[in-house]
Amino acid sequence: MKAICGANCDECQIFKNNKCRGCIATNGCPFGKKCWIAKYIELGGIEEFEKQKKLLIKEINSLCIEGMPKIQELYPLNGSFINLEYKLPNGEKISFLNDDEAYLGNQVECEFNDEEIRKCFGIAVNMNFILISEYEEDGKNPEILLYKKR
Repeated sequence: MKAICGANCDECQIFKNNKCRGCIATNGCPFGKKCWIAKYIELGGIEEFEKQKKLLIKEINSLCIEGMPKIQELYPLNGSFINLEYKLPNGEKISFLNDDEAYLGNQVECEFNDEEIRKCFGIAVNMNFILISEYEEDGKNPEILLYKKR
């Protein structure tokens, strides 16, 4: 089943585990509240959403994060998949995303990886901010590189 944004719900573990009925069946509220992506598409259409997504990609690429390859695409993702815990200087751990919200995001490998060091960049975007982090395999030791209000 395709979602309003074009995501394939059949590939989503949340949908497969019956914890989500999909945004079409819930009128854009797959996680209990209105998804900003579905709302945007309802108001402006899929073409306008794709145009705005391209502008977001251009904005992310213009940040010129060292070692991060150019982003080609942003995918709709559930917060529970990408909500990492970041360690603060005082040792406390904190998450910045909501598990029950949708984000546009991507993960790309660092261009400077070698046999010993394997790092990735994670990107999470909504209408309010851009979050870019760097982490090791399986999201270990994440660090926030950029948090930018939009």
